[in-house]
Amino acid sequence: MNRFRVACFQTNSSDIPEENIKMLEKIFSNVRRKSFDLICLPECVSIFSDSKTKINNYFENWHQIFLDFIICKAQEFQTNILIGSFPYRKKNNKKFLNRSLMICSTGKIISHYDKINLFDVLLDKNEKYFESKNYDSGKKFKVVKMPWGNLGMSICYDLRFPNLYKSLARRGADFFSIPAAFTYTTGKSHWHTLIRARAIENGCFIFAPAQCGIHKNGRKTFGHSLIVDPWGKVIAEAQNKIDVIEAKIDTGLVKKVRKKIPSMTTFM
Repeated sequence: MNRFRVACFQTNSSDIPEENIKMLEKIFSNVRRKSFDLICLPECVSIFSDSKTKINNYFENWHQIFLDFIICKAQEFQTNILIGSFPYRKKNNKKFLNRSLMICSTGKIISHYDKINLFDVLLDKNEKYFESKNYDSGKKFKVVKMPWGNLGMSICYDLRFPNLYKSLARRGADFFSIPAAFTYTTGKSHWHTLIRARAIENGCFIFAPAQCGIHKNGRKTFGHSLIVDPWGKVIAEAQNKIDVIEAKIDTGLVKKVRKKIPSMTTFM
């Protein structure tokens, strides 16, 4: 398969899982007549909350419902769906993992990735985030084989660590998924630059679905979901509202760009 169609859903998720499912149901309904080979959802798509109580409630009462909903959509639309991330807790663990999941068109889970770089930052005295309060770091890089090539999986804050993407590319990745919930503060200054840099450095396509707007917990996210080609060209972009962006991907462009600028063969 030399060409395929990808869509990125941009959402405004809340701390109420039922609302998030209804929002996604509406978005899926709006694209029912379209055909995609891959649909990518943002980070924190099932629940957007820093409250351990609400995250616990989601995992105990809503996680399987949400997962079954997405599996049904993959089967209904006959497409692969990337769940950007949701909280996942292993048995006997106190903290969660921020997990991204790839589901194929038959509804089978074919890969997962646990976010390695957690968002612990102090932007100013009124804006600080400590993801490690509720989450543990993942330990493994993940590259999943898809019908059109290899997809390197990552999540949001991972974007600021270029060595992660170089490692994924050296493991065979032709595409990167970067589901995100970038803050408005950092997004307006850094989002486009970082996304395009990771594409250019590695000669890879990037699929970056994002959260947008003001959320019920008061947090403001930047939106601007992006699809970027290996030359760093933005081929699709959302604004700061619930939306769907899409693009036809020519997989041959990866080899063409890497042949022009063979950065993957240079080791420090």
